[in-house]
Amino acid sequence: MEKSALQKERAAYKPKLPKALQGAVKVVEGAPTQSVDNQEEIKKLFPNTYGMPLVEFVTAENALQKEMNVGVILSGGQAPGGHNVISGLFDEIKKLNPNNRLYGFLMGPSGLVDHKYIEITEELIADYRNTGGFDLIGSGRTKLEKVEQFEKGLEVIRELNIKAVVIIGGDDSNTNACVLAEYYAAKNYGVQVIGCPKTIDGDLKNEQIETSFGFDTATKTYSEVIGNIERDCNSARKYWHFIKLMGRSASHIALECALQTQPNICLISEEIEAKDLTLNDIVEQIASTVAYRASQGNNFGVVLIPEGLIEFIPAIGRLIQELNDLLAAHGQDYKDLDKDAQREYILSHLSEANKATFETLPEGVARQLSLDRDPHGNVQVSLIETEKLISEMVGAKLDQWAKEGKYNGKFSALHHFFGYEGRCAAPSNFDADYCYALGASAAQLIANGKTGYMAIVKNTTAGTEEWKAGGVPITMMMNMEKRNGEMKPVIRKALVDLNGKPFKAFAAQRDQWAKETCYVYPGPIQYWGPASVCDLPTKTLALEQE
Repeated sequence: MEKSALQKERAAYKPKLPKALQGAVKVVEGAPTQSVDNQEEIKKLFPNTYGMPLVEFVTAENALQKEMNVGVILSGGQAPGGHNVISGLFDEIKKLNPNNRLYGFLMGPSGLVDHKYIEITEELIADYRNTGGFDLIGSGRTKLEKVEQFEKGLEVIRELNIKAVVIIGGDDSNTNACVLAEYYAAKNYGVQVIGCPKTIDGDLKNEQIETSFGFDTATKTYSEVIGNIERDCNSARKYWHFIKLMGRSASHIALECALQTQPNICLISEEIEAKDLTLNDIVEQIASTVAYRASQGNNFGVVLIPEGLIEFIPAIGRLIQELNDLLAAHGQDYKDLDKDAQREYILSHLSEANKATFETLPEGVARQLSLDRDPHGNVQVSLIETEKLISEMVGAKLDQWAKEGKYNGKFSALHHFFGYEGRCAAPSNFDADYCYALGASAAQLIANGKTGYMAIVKNTTAGTEEWKAGGVPITMMMNMEKRNGEMKPVIRKALVDLNGKPFKAFAAQRDQWAKETCYVYPGPIQYWGPASVCDLPTKTLALEQE
């Protein structure tokens, strides 16, 4: 494999481990846990993995000498640091016993079901330490939820004498890990399942999980490019840049990037929902800022938009919910109709209020809402060009105001979507260390006989030595939600907390950012140099734990 100069230097980086994971390890168990909501339903669905205690690792005198082969799966979208989770897992199981083997199932959960795997060796892993991407074994979005899948997976688990499977994924993937752990526990198969918290969206977060891996790197990567655009914007002084950022269900990425770069406007989906704002309300607010800045001679600016915004506008959210139910129940009736007939079919089946909302949407957006679905039955909001929709509506509003003599400026919009650019970036020092510690924690959870747990690392704004490693029962994070028209047990997504310190810090400054040009240019992620630059956590984490 040809390597760049950066890759060669980066390969030599030695991730730092918390003190508790540096030598021999033992487990300290906390109090029994319960799910965040719907306790009776979750307990009934997961009788073998419910109510388990929190786990923390502490230094021990004697090291375990455990013999165990482990399987690992990368599930869902890529996030920087995945290879370091695998590196940490590999190193820790070899430390427990040099004969232990690590098998990587290829292209996600389907690799387990279809028996496609490779053995991960020292020689192989050496090329992937501290690198971005998931290309060591690939990833996929196959859902593990059927008994036949569990049983098919068991065949290869038995064949390779695998003691445990580690699933590295987001909330849906870890929900699947929990279901798999429960099934194998109920059958007394002696196969453990451990999860690891991955998602650049930052919405796999709670009291026990301070941040999901990849969020740090992705937001720093996006912030670098946003800073570059802000500098260009401030140089040319003639464009409004509308930038859509990843984050389907939560606005953590947009908020963190706003805190790092101080754009003129950043929309927060959760606030829009809480204030019951319409699309027109949002457009008027942006147009007012554009008009004010024009009056000061500044016909330029930067707007950040979370990709999931459209679902959080209450009227559109209610429409989407009814469309989801309608398509889950009657999708077969209408999928083969032509475009016009599909529109008529939907309009004839919607309630009056939602019908009115559907009729006001541009045709392309309406079609995307009613047709395209992801594997979980959700609207594929990343395909909706929200940034163009909003900028066009802002332009129309300004034209109207110009005719009324309320606006005298120039409005020229440019559009960007930052998504894939951040998902496979080389991990920051924080993510390289954090992921390595998560992998080591997963190995220790297996060695200590745990199943249905997610590896966790806490106290992450302190120095790496002081980080606390352990595990949390996945059932503790679960509640019941409607998916594809049915109530299902899922890990609760963490949305932006409007009473939290990160949002309040943003809200306190945004009026000034709107009127004045306060841009910050973070520059590239730094790997070398003073720790005060290289090892900084995200502003979100720093504010939450100050």
